[in-house]
Amino acid sequence: MVDVVSASGAEGERRPRRYRVNDESAGPRPSRGAHRIRKPRKQRSFWKELPILIVVALVLTFAIQHFVARVYMIPSGSMEQTLHGCPGCTPDRVLVDKMIYQFTDPEPGDVVVFKGPGPWTENDVPLDTSGESLTDVFQDFGSLVGLAPPDERDFVKRIIAVGGQTVRCCDGNNRVVVDGKPLYEPYLYWSSPYNQEQAEFGPVTVPAGSVWVMGDNRNNSSDSRVQGGGGVRGAVPVENIIGKARLIVLPPGRWGSVSDYNPQKGLPLP
Repeated sequence: MVDVVSASGAEGERRPRRYRVNDESAGPRPSRGAHRIRKPRKQRSFWKELPILIVVALVLTFAIQHFVARVYMIPSGSMEQTLHGCPGCTPDRVLVDKMIYQFTDPEPGDVVVFKGPGPWTENDVPLDTSGESLTDVFQDFGSLVGLAPPDERDFVKRIIAVGGQTVRCCDGNNRVVVDGKPLYEPYLYWSSPYNQEQAEFGPVTVPAGSVWVMGDNRNNSSDSRVQGGGGVRGAVPVENIIGKARLIVLPPGRWGSVSDYNPQKGLPLP
């Protein structure tokens, strides 16, 4: 039993009132440890968190660039003026969608970045892939974020025909012909006003699982017409396609989408 002070009696004197231990009428008991003073949690130093944040950012960048999308710098003028890469100008940086062809097939008109197949690169000087020098490290990092040209064996061209189609050049109006129908190609660029004639080739039936690619700067592009000696060896296997060029992200004055105009479904021509 515990004695506690109670209300005063009839004569004004205070009398003790008895409570039982754990009597609820005595009010709630303080919780165990309530009297202890908790120390404030020590915040982690920014400089200790910074390396973690950098590692996380690099991992996310690598994952996105490797699996989802990547920025590529256009290294040549073969796609003028759809994509700038001309000598003396600021080359375009394009965002390449790496997932699109997981859900759909490449189509005529798509501008694609692809790994040069064997016939395209068989005569190239082997690349030094040791990556031992500081220059190699900066080159690899710059290529990853679009600040430096990609691997020399990566190319960017426009798909003209797909597997099973027969392509040739030219008809009486100097137009590329696919399956007997001339193409309407409003994106063509002629670097010289005195040379607007396309070189003849074909006919070539594109192998199944491959595409026929050509540059928009038609007379300044080394593409399926000549790579690998031309013919079927100039076709690019679909499995070599890295992705579809979607957006020009740099320089700011060139922001915009990359045209994927399908020349096989163009305006009717005479």
